[in-house]
Amino acid sequence: MRRKRAQYTVRDVSPAVDRALRLRAKAGQRSLNAVAREALAVGAGVGVEPPRYDDLDRFFGSWVEDPAVERALREQRKIDRDLWK
Repeated sequence: MRRKRAQYTVRDVSPAVDRALRLRAKAGQRSLNAVAREALAVGAGVGVEPPRYDDLDRFFGSWVEDPAVERALREQRKIDRDLWK
């Protein structure tokens, strides 16, 4: 059995949030309702957008030894003494 969807009335939406939602709706040629539902879903952690990471944690432990990369890194680390005179 499919559960009936809930209907919300949201009050006191800040002008900044209102503007951002309306701009996103217009840019994507979507309804304000669709954009607001998506924003609620993402904010509640059940949305379709993947989480955004501000760090590089997902790269820890992923380094693969590659001789060509090691050579390129060594070349980049060389100091041209003439440029520092």
